[in-house]
Amino acid sequence: RDACPLVKAIAGFKEIGGIPIYENVSLMVVPITCDCKKKLAQMLNDTSNVHIMHVPSATNEDEMLENYVDELYDLIPSLEKATGNKLTYESLVNAVNMVGYAQHQFSKFLKLKRLNPPLIRGTHAMAIMNSLSYMDMSTWANCLEKINSELEQKHKNNDIISNKKQPRILLTGSPIIFPNIKVPLLIDEMGGALVADETCMGDRYMYDPVAITDYSFDGILRSLATRYIRPCSCPTFVDNDKRIHRLEQMIIDNEVEGVVYHVLRGCLVYDFEYQMIEDEMEKIGIPIVRVESDYNEEDIEQLRIRIEAFIELIKLKGSESKGVV
Repeated sequence: RDACPLVKAIAGFKEIGGIPIYENVSLMVVPITCDCKKKLAQMLNDTSNVHIMHVPSATNEDEMLENYVDELYDLIPSLEKATGNKLTYESLVNAVNMVGYAQHQFSKFLKLKRLNPPLIRGTHAMAIMNSLSYMDMSTWANCLEKINSELEQKHKNNDIISNKKQPRILLTGSPIIFPNIKVPLLIDEMGGALVADETCMGDRYMYDPVAITDYSFDGILRSLATRYIRPCSCPTFVDNDKRIHRLEQMIIDNEVEGVVYHVLRGCLVYDFEYQMIEDEMEKIGIPIVRVESDYNEEDIEQLRIRIEAFIELIKLKGSESKGVV
C-alpha cells in the first residue's frame, strides 16, 4: 500500500498478467536505487529472469565507480544469453556512436524547445522524450531529426503555439512517464508553458554524451560508467548538490518563471529533497509548488486547483513587477 506507484504497478501487472510483454520478456534488469526496488527484484525473481544491478550511493568516490564498472561487466553475460548476441568491441563502439547521434538530435531539440515564445507544447515535447522508452534508439533519433527540421521551419515562419504570454514553467521531481502525464496536461490546460523538464525522463534523459579517452573495450565500459554516474543528479545519490546547480542553470537557459515539484506518493528520495530545492528557489526569487500524485485519476481536480492557483500567482507576480495593478 505504501510503496511508490511505479513499484506497485510493475508488481501488480506482473502478478495479474495485465501487460502481455511482461509474460514474454526474456530479461528484467532491475537497478537497485531504493529499498522498494530491492523487494521488487525479489518478487519478480519468482517468475521471471531477473538481473539485479547495484547502483552506487555516491557519484564522487572512485571505489564506487569501480564497483559500477564491475556491475556492467556482470550484466554482459545476462544480456548475451537473453539476446543471443555476443557483445564485441565493434558492437559496443557502434552502440556508443548510435547513442551519440541520438544525443546530438536531442540537444538540438532542447534548444528549439526552450525558445521564447514556445514552438511546441510541453506535453507534446514530453511525449516525444518518453517515446524513447518504447522505440529502437536509431528509429527514435531519425524521427527526432525530422521533428527538429519541422520546428526550425516553424521558427523561421514565427509559427508559435500561442500569441498570449504564458508563464514559463520548469517541472522537476519524480519522473513522469507516459501515459501518466496528468500534471503536464494540467499545466498546459491552465495556461502555463512547460518549457523545461528536469526529471530523469525529461531534459536530463540524454544529456552529457559519452566521453571516451581510452578506446579499449575496458576503456569504453569505464567511460559508460562515468557518463551515467558522475554527472547524474538523481536524489538516490548521497551527494546531490549538482542538482541545485543544474536547476539554476536550467532556470536561466529557459527563462523559467515558476517551478512545479512533482512527488509520486511514496517516492521518499524526491520528497526528502523538496525542502532543499524550495530554500534555493526562495533565494533566487522563483516561485515553487509541491504537488503529490499517484497513477490514478482521482486527484485530478485537486491538482487542477493547485496548479491553476500557482500559475495565477506567477501572472500576478509578473504584473506587479511591471507596475500593473
